[in-house]
Amino acid sequence: MREVEVVGVRVEMPTNQPLVLLREAEGTRYLPIWIGAVEASAIAYAQQGTPTTRPLTHELMQHVVEALGDELDEVRIVDVHEGVFHALLVFASGAEVEARPSDSIALALRAGSRIVCAEDVLDEAGIASTDQEEEVVEQFREFLDHVEPEDFE
Repeated sequence: MREVEVVGVRVEMPTNQPLVLLREAEGTRYLPIWIGAVEASAIAYAQQGTPTTRPLTHELMQHVVEALGDELDEVRIVDVHEGVFHALLVFASGAEVEARPSDSIALALRAGSRIVCAEDVLDEAGIASTDQEEEVVEQFREFLDHVEPEDFE
């Protein structure tokens, strides 16, 4: 398993499909995962630390986990099959729950948990970085500085 960091979310043109971009913490590969608009908003809110007036679903999940006396240790992106990614939520109690990566990432950001990805998933779906791609990622980071979660609704 390799630790990955959330670079951010963006809308891919011309399809208007949101994606979350992950990057190896110690490596050169990126992992794009296409997600839904609701999950894109949830990830963007969590990344920006935007407060909400009432708990969103992923905030609710985090509150339930805490109320039950558990803690999310890590999120594992464990498989990709025909472009569909699969993840596991791994809790301090030892419990493991299957989940979509988008929901898992939104929850991990709220819980401050690490996100890891199986090596074979990165081998299959990861994109090796080049200098040109690093420039694109830098432009993406600048985009994130100016985007609001509401832009994904």
